[in-house]
Amino acid sequence: MLRIPKKYYGVAVAGLVVFHVAMFAATYLFISPAYSGEEVKSVYLRAGDDVIKELEEQAHVRTKGFGLLRAVLGYHVRPGRYDMQPGDRIISIFRRLRNGQQTPVRLVMPSVRTMDDMANFLSEHLMMDSAAVADSLGDSTYLARWGYTPETVPALFVPNTYEVYWNISLSDFMRRMQRENDSFWTHARQAKAIRMGFTPIEIATLASIVDEETANDAEKPMVAGMYIRRLEIGMPLQADPTVKFAVGDFSLRRILKEHLEVESPYNTYKNEGLPPGPIRVASVAGIDAVLNYVRHNYIYMCAKEDFSGTHNFAATYSEHLLNARRYQRALNQRGIK
Repeated sequence: MLRIPKKYYGVAVAGLVVFHVAMFAATYLFISPAYSGEEVKSVYLRAGDDVIKELEEQAHVRTKGFGLLRAVLGYHVRPGRYDMQPGDRIISIFRRLRNGQQTPVRLVMPSVRTMDDMANFLSEHLMMDSAAVADSLGDSTYLARWGYTPETVPALFVPNTYEVYWNISLSDFMRRMQRENDSFWTHARQAKAIRMGFTPIEIATLASIVDEETANDAEKPMVAGMYIRRLEIGMPLQADPTVKFAVGDFSLRRILKEHLEVESPYNTYKNEGLPPGPIRVASVAGIDAVLNYVRHNYIYMCAKEDFSGTHNFAATYSEHLLNARRYQRALNQRGIK
């Protein structure tokens, strides 16, 4: 049996303490999982957050040892979105936060109707304030940096899926959207727009109307062809969706005379040509439908009476009236006002 001289008792005790501390560190920092969830869990951290509290509340991370690492190594947590992986140890989580190794957000850009809707969408998915974003998207001076106005800025956004960091600034986001817009408007697309006599913003404006008229992508080139035919013969667009936009009520099922009298540059019954800008963020299908429109002689269209979401087209007003009566009769039968 090993005997330890009394004069070394203190050293032995100290050694045991160091050993147990080392075992604690090895267990909690390098061996035991701090996140025991079965699925990846995201933790969102803002500047000034209590990191330990957020880790525990958002992902139930066991944070023993985190304070020790912070005291020994020091760190500055960068705001962002960090994924907790099943089996993550506290040392792995600590390194990720200290090094700012964020997980990008997969942002599915929608075809929203208004810039207030866009502001709300961005604030729901990114570290942005909806009111501040809405103010910026309505600020002529700010938008001029990107070559847009409050009326034309919907044309900047191309609905697609993007990977961005959660804490991206609005200006960096706008810069990214400008690059994506430039990439979308390929030489082929620009050449088609030029042949039609339109700018990309004008194409997006017309596409936004087409998108509002039909959700049927196969029908969109026909609808686009009808509106282009109207522009060619000098006929007002007379697009009901632009009246809804002018009134500010997209839920209207019937456009009445009082709506047609609204004074607005977006009222295409009272104003010839295109409205000042898109009435929504145009879809890729809508833009390509305008660029590849079907040339025909139809200048009228009316929703089909079967409520399929498609339309009856007509080349004469008398034929259009027959289509309109069938649709009005269907509305009355369903009690739709």
